[in-house]
Amino acid sequence: MPQPIKLYRHPLSGHAHRVELMLSLLQLPGELVFVDLANAAHKSPEFLAINAFGQIPVIDDNGTLISDSNAILVYLAKQYGNGRWYADDALSAAHIQRWLSVAAGQVAFGPAAARLITVFGATFNAEEVINRAHALLKVMDSELAMRPFLVGTEPSIADVANYSYIAHAPEGNVSLEAYPNVRAWLQRVEALPGFVPMQRTAAGLQAS
Repeated sequence: MPQPIKLYRHPLSGHAHRVELMLSLLQLPGELVFVDLANAAHKSPEFLAINAFGQIPVIDDNGTLISDSNAILVYLAKQYGNGRWYADDALSAAHIQRWLSVAAGQVAFGPAAARLITVFGATFNAEEVINRAHALLKVMDSELAMRPFLVGTEPSIADVANYSYIAHAPEGNVSLEAYPNVRAWLQRVEALPGFVPMQRTAAGLQAS
């Protein structure tokens, strides 16, 4: 039995949920280590020793430390994915990287930022980040009309990287009603063997 992979996380972090979801999809034993963001545990000397940027998530795979959610997804897929979830050919790998960049860019500064306002009291401009979220969702909905997953017919780390904050976009007052292909994609991800949800909050459109 392999040693559990330690995942330093917070249950309301979509970045951390990406990794928790990937561990579960790969059927890898994980040990969830709570990081108290409200009390700045991620800025403590002990935590900074494992990630100098002071950010979650971080994994400890039997002494191998990896930080940054998308970097962790690449590592887990390459190390444990048995040829699934990532790609060896250049074009497919490029398509996956495109969506990892979207997760770190348009998602982070769109639906994720909108949710940070309602859930964590962040001071972003709500109208700006919500508009950015809808611009992203329009593109995603158009592309998902052509294929079941973000990169082709099989799920990949591109889907895992983008799922959490899109699924929880309503918590940031971003409605998914106008995007049927995005909603169908979310359901396909949720139907994958080993899927685990992220904790929901009664915020934004989820408040009622």
